[in-house]
Amino acid sequence: MSTRKWIWAVWLLVLLCYLVPYGLLGRVQAWYGSFLFWCVVGVLVIVANILITSDFKDESEAER
Repeated sequence: MSTRKWIWAVWLLVLLCYLVPYGLLGRVQAWYGSFLFWCVVGVLVIVANILITSDFKDESEAER
């Protein structure tokens, strides 16, 4: 997947971090429903950021 698509995926996850806890889980009184969702999404964002930055290269390496 290209870097641009991963960036859009991160923005989608950020949007879901607002919609799911306050929309779908809004009537759930227990705190752990939203907390579990945010933990899972946090791990997914970390993985997406690793994949986004995996193609970054140092300019000094490109000159060699």
